Amino acid sequence: MKKDSNLYIFMYSSIMVIIVAALLSLASTALKPFQNKNVETEKRLDILKSVGRAADVASANDKHQYVGNEFSKVIAQQLVVNRKGDAVEGVDPFTVDLKIELAKPQAEQNLPVFVANLADGSTKYILPLQGRGLWGPIWGYISLNDDFNTVYGASFAHKGETPGLGAEIATPDFQQQFKGKQIYKNSRFVSISVVKGGADSSNPHAVDAVSGGTITSQGLEEMIKDCLMGYQEFFNKNKKAKP
Repeated sequence: MKKDSNLYIFMYSSIMVIIVAALLSLASTALKPFQNKNVETEKRLDILKSVGRAADVASANDKHQYVGNEFSKVIAQQLVVNRKGDAVEGVDPFTVDLKIELAKPQAEQNLPVFVANLADGSTKYILPLQGRGLWGPIWGYISLNDDFNTVYGASFAHKGETPGLGAEIATPDFQQQFKGKQIYKNSRFVSISVVKGGADSSNPHAVDAVSGGTITSQGLEEMIKDCLMGYQEFFNKNKKAKP
């Protein structure tokens, strides 16, 4: 067969495509466990950040081991609840995809709760968040004190927000604003407003928006409100159960 013939070129190209596709498939399969491990570690790290832990992760010799150990020390309980605030058995909270759950009818949603016991003896309730910014998904975790009202900490992340603008939601300075804010006003759920131009420092229910990141800020505000809304009955039942 002549190497300059159309048939030869077609067959050669087809064989190369098949070989490359097979190699890529093998590489993807081989790397999948490592990718899954990285995803799990980042998720644990985001949860820990919402209660101010794992600050030394950058200097750890083994990031996976360090985060895993910290997670085991801090997270005392993991559970799944429904919109009625009742525990759901047989579902692993760590594997729940909140994006998928929020797309379901409310009666079918499974909502994860991570309970942290800190060194000072206090208990914090960590709740996942999922929303949308300007260019793609945003997500995070928010931790509440055991009054189920006061924010202890928050951790936010994004996929493709603009550096220096919307991407600022992932910075410690922005996240620190949420500490001490309250999601209820006179027993009514109001969530937390993200105010363009700056929030009144005396307002316990508002923080400053990201400068130049209006749409991302709005998306984050909606994310917090929409996600925490699903836990209202869980909050109410646990408030009543407290001595």
